[in-house]
Amino acid sequence: MTVADRIDAYRTVLEEWLRGLFHGMITHPAYEKIEQEAEDLEDAFMLACFPDAFGIPSPVSYYTAELLPFLEDEYEGWERRMWDRQSVIERKGHQYHF
Repeated sequence: MTVADRIDAYRTVLEEWLRGLFHGMITHPAYEKIEQEAEDLEDAFMLACFPDAFGIPSPVSYYTAELLPFLEDEYEGWERRMWDRQSVIERKGHQYHF
């Protein structure tokens, strides 16, 4: 193995290690926060569209019922997630490390 091959192998290993370090320190936490915020926004939208599922009367329920065929795949998971989730304050506190 020549010196050039050894340098090339070292650079390959170093690039892979640095890519993993960057992903672990910067990229992954950012994606996690973005996914949590997107989930919160989706939950707020679904709650605004279907408050009757939780006993909250809404005058626009007749109109939002037309959205149900388009959101039926997400509706069951959302309803389960809303019933099983902790309070919103606990979730936000956990998100910001309180």
